[in-house]
Amino acid sequence: MLQLALTDQNFSDDLRVKVESELDRAKKEIEVITSQMRTISAKVTRKISVEEKDDFRTALNNAIECIKTLSSLGKSSTSQLSTSPSTSTIKAAPSSDEEVDAARTDTMNRLVGVLQRNLRVRYAVPISEVVQVALLGLSDKCSKQCRACAYRLIRHALVDSESIVRLQQHPLDWYMIKSLARDNKHAVEKEQVVKLIRAIVEIGSTKSGSSGNSGSGSVPLSDGVMRAFIATAEQPDDPLRLICIETLAEILLIDIELMSRTGGIRLLLHVLAEGPLEIAPILALTFLHVVDSPSTRVYLHPGTDFEIALSGVTDAYGKGPEHDERMRACARIITLLLRTWSGLMYFCMDNMRAIRTIIDTLRIPSLDSREIIIDMFFDLLNIKPPDWHQTFIDGRRLTMYRRSVQITDSPPSPPLSRKPQESENLKLADQYIALLILTFTQAGLLDALTSMFEESTTGSNLSRKATLLMAEVLQLANKLLPLSQAAKIQSIPRVFDLASDYGRGEHRIIGSLALSALDSFNRNAARLHPTASIKNSRPRANSGEDAVRRGQRQVEQVKIKIGMQMDDRTFQATLLETQVMLTKDHTKWNFDTLQDLIEGPLLNPKRLEEAIKGSRFIRRLMSFFHPFSHRFSDMPRIKANQRWVKLGCTVLTTLLASPDGKRYLETEDDFLKQIVKSFAQLDPYNGTMESDPIFSKARMQDTLTYGYLEMLGTLSTHEKGVELMEKFKIFTAFYHLSDTRSRDDLIKGIILHLDYSIDGHSRIVLSKALTSSYVHIRIFATSHLGSLVRESATANAWTLRLLLTQLYDPAMDVCELAVQFLQEACESMEILRLVVEMQPALDHLGDIGHPLLMKFMSTPVGFRYLYDAGYIDREIDMWFHERIVWYVVQIEVYLAKAFNVSAVENNGDVGTSSSDISVPRHFYGEMTKTELGCQVLHEKGHFAEFAHFIRQHGVENEDVDIIIKLKSILWAVGNIGATEGGLPFLEEEEIIPTILEIAEKSPVLSVRGQVTLTCFFVLGLLSVTPQGAEILDDYHWESTLSPAGYPTGLSTPMDLEKFIFVPTWETPMCSTGNQLIPPISQNEIEVMTAIHNLANTVIANQASRTLARLKTRSEYKDIFSSSSMFYRALHTISTYRYRLPVRRYILDLFEIELDCDLAKQLSHYAETLQAPDDTSTAAPSRVVSVLGIPGRARHGSESGDDDDLEELRGTTVATEPVMNLRPMSRIVGFEK
Repeated sequence: MLQLALTDQNFSDDLRVKVESELDRAKKEIEVITSQMRTISAKVTRKISVEEKDDFRTALNNAIECIKTLSSLGKSSTSQLSTSPSTSTIKAAPSSDEEVDAARTDTMNRLVGVLQRNLRVRYAVPISEVVQVALLGLSDKCSKQCRACAYRLIRHALVDSESIVRLQQHPLDWYMIKSLARDNKHAVEKEQVVKLIRAIVEIGSTKSGSSGNSGSGSVPLSDGVMRAFIATAEQPDDPLRLICIETLAEILLIDIELMSRTGGIRLLLHVLAEGPLEIAPILALTFLHVVDSPSTRVYLHPGTDFEIALSGVTDAYGKGPEHDERMRACARIITLLLRTWSGLMYFCMDNMRAIRTIIDTLRIPSLDSREIIIDMFFDLLNIKPPDWHQTFIDGRRLTMYRRSVQITDSPPSPPLSRKPQESENLKLADQYIALLILTFTQAGLLDALTSMFEESTTGSNLSRKATLLMAEVLQLANKLLPLSQAAKIQSIPRVFDLASDYGRGEHRIIGSLALSALDSFNRNAARLHPTASIKNSRPRANSGEDAVRRGQRQVEQVKIKIGMQMDDRTFQATLLETQVMLTKDHTKWNFDTLQDLIEGPLLNPKRLEEAIKGSRFIRRLMSFFHPFSHRFSDMPRIKANQRWVKLGCTVLTTLLASPDGKRYLETEDDFLKQIVKSFAQLDPYNGTMESDPIFSKARMQDTLTYGYLEMLGTLSTHEKGVELMEKFKIFTAFYHLSDTRSRDDLIKGIILHLDYSIDGHSRIVLSKALTSSYVHIRIFATSHLGSLVRESATANAWTLRLLLTQLYDPAMDVCELAVQFLQEACESMEILRLVVEMQPALDHLGDIGHPLLMKFMSTPVGFRYLYDAGYIDREIDMWFHERIVWYVVQIEVYLAKAFNVSAVENNGDVGTSSSDISVPRHFYGEMTKTELGCQVLHEKGHFAEFAHFIRQHGVENEDVDIIIKLKSILWAVGNIGATEGGLPFLEEEEIIPTILEIAEKSPVLSVRGQVTLTCFFVLGLLSVTPQGAEILDDYHWESTLSPAGYPTGLSTPMDLEKFIFVPTWETPMCSTGNQLIPPISQNEIEVMTAIHNLANTVIANQASRTLARLKTRSEYKDIFSSSSMFYRALHTISTYRYRLPVRRYILDLFEIELDCDLAKQLSHYAETLQAPDDTSTAAPSRVVSVLGIPGRARHGSESGDDDDLEELRGTTVATEPVMNLRPMSRIVGFEK
């Protein structure tokens, strides 16, 4: 209205003036409102800042007030017994312990709330004051809720390492030790203690030095708290056990010395072997980090500690079926360990004793669970058993497997596209698999499998599965290992010895059956292996099925030739036989005769003309396919009816083969006209939309209406068909539909079925879909375009140009998809050259476009283009300083995925094989593929710096940053040496001997391998070229060659034992802590001796009975209420290993409450009772004689129970024992 009043001349001047005045008034009001909003916003901002300051001050005051209240509650509770009634003048002062406890709990909760809401208060409030008032709530007379709140308050007050130091100045350890020893009724209290310990570990842990190695730091926890914590983790029924175990695993990676000193390593090893199973993989990875470094692996006893992880498999003999689940879990742990370099090297120690132990379990005949071990080896070697493996295991013949299915499938399946980087992908993954095969075969795997054959002459499923594993190992050895090493494995001397043993008939039968099974496997593997069709997509001329297919094609050609030569009478009879002329009910038609007629006689123009004009056969047949006849279009979309869609496509192909057929479709038949009208029902530009159109979503999903798109696709494959589609404006309907959002299913169907071999409207429809306003349509069209590029036998400029256009799409998903297809297509040098000539700009893609740009670098034309654009100079500097380290992360992710496929599949996800994962390309490797790239690298001088760094830090085993940089440089050198142009750089610097020395002598196992970033893989890269293989051969590293004699990029050492050798070490002895001054009183000695004996499981029951009796005697009553003896008991359980029930039993013996006064006394005793370092007084023996104490008579009135007491009584003066268990010895010939 306003616009009309201002522009229309028909409005009067008065009305226009009135409107303008109203407009001016509205603008002024808007300005006033805007000014008021700005003013209010500024006031609110200032108010918020003031409120923030007030909030901090208020929170700080509240916190201080809470601390004062807690302090006063502590004073009132301590003086409550001695306070007279006249002094109680405060109104709200609590009068009982329950009220004091409740008030203290409420106050601590309020203080915790303040600390949670305002983090600044944590730094402003002194930690010492908070801990001091919190300790008042930790005494035994307080409730468990109060103690839990106190621990929670201390945890929220910790902010940094300085607060941890101040916390250690308070006697908090005694409270934590006693709280952790309580039963599950106090779970709320124990939970807060565990959370406090985790907070202390997280905040207060420090790492010594700049190396950052695992286990080299320190955790601010005392030995007493650690042993109490470990006892909680050791108790099977404790609800906090799992979190305690996880915390101990974290501490192990920070302070391994503390864990070793307090027995935490022993506990974690026990959990790794016994369970819980769900935490075992975490512990296995934790110990791998420990084994990796020389400074931490010394705390493990070689050959005994880490090998406990194998006990689930090695101790399976004699166990029942219930042990199978634990055995499977143990097998998964072994797989996890052996798939890492550190784990493999550790288990190869002492002549591969651990691996031999695993393999030897296959030799136990009565062990039915050996199948689990065989499955473990399948998993380790990345062998994916196909469906026919089960047929082989069941003992059925493989010669007829799938044959019937393949013969009956008349239409050959389309060739599967080969992955562009399959051969390259297999190099890195199979480099490690080759080493595993060498290790297992030298450890006796094939001999153990052969021993399984000898168990039965008739064979069993288990023995046939062993045969299958042997056959797969032999195939992998033939594929991955050098000829000399593969030949030793292929000889399988034990099997041939059995087959040639004429002395024992059963041996000969067993050996012959094994060789026959291996031969059957090898003969049928090429035919049945799922990857056979990928590597050899074209059927071989001598294949078994080729004769059948060739015969079928010949029969079809003969039938067509005979049909085209059919006489008139036979032709008329055939038309009548189809029943098309007699009835409209298609269910009564003879479909086979109808199909033979269309594919045969009707290809003859004369017969087609007769069928059109004479018998009106074609008119009746085509009326069946008319959309508005609702005959074909209403048929349900089931598998049995799909043949009618194929028939319709065949009819159109036959009609387009002759001028009469084309003329009939153009002038006489309504098929195309009705198709256009059907599309017009959906066209928003025509206005003829109906409620139930032919191409509705429901009809497209449930009926054969979708077949019309296939028929139109058939028309688009012929030039005459394209002319008909243009004449009837079908492409115009496609253009209109591409603008609708609601029918993306129809648009996708059109894109999918159109043929793009003819330049014209079909390609325009595709390009319009590629630039659609809807992202999901662009993604689908880009994916279809990529499949067209992949399936094309030659390079098509129009498809590549359209694909390059998608690189500039505003949606990054479309750009990333286009980059993937271009990267795959550029494996062909012809396509790569064509793409480079188009000179696409890829800088806007960022990291997404780097793989494609690296592909360009591998050609002289592409490198020159990128060099002139400034990309090379910019990227080489970024790679030298940053991205060379980022490549290490990428390659680790690649190989982690490649070696953890089975774990993913076990979890129910879709697994991806190693060949489905793209290997990240290295900038320096792509650069040295061209002469100009080598020249630029030489001018930059980067390789000389790489070689200098390797020589300088090749044996580094402490600094993690240097080790990571060393790995990144090794990968760069390896990728440079993998090209013929880059290998001279390595020869010039003579760096290959240095790499070999690092690989064979580095003390850090991860530098020597650890799955990815190691010299082992780098040496494999150097063997890609023939020149590199020759150089490695001089250093006793043999490369694997293809049948044509070219290196495959795999290299293994000739002397395996030297390569996998890891020197042993001596485990340091950990001290048990400072000793105390021994007690003087005989009664105290007896009590402490009994407490010591509780740690001995053999005499623990006797010691517990003795302590129970001692406590009932009056002369021992003061001992169990003595604070010094309580400290001695705490020191004992903090120094030696006691299980949680025993710790609880010892603490419950003493009738003494732990409070602030007692905690101060305990701290005093910790200083006064410590034995000096130079004292000669030994600690009392923890082992007592079971034969009685000499020098004391036994009274007849004493009961038998008192005899146990007598056994615990000792004398302070050493006397000669009554009985000596050592044999008497005498030196003959010498007398006094």
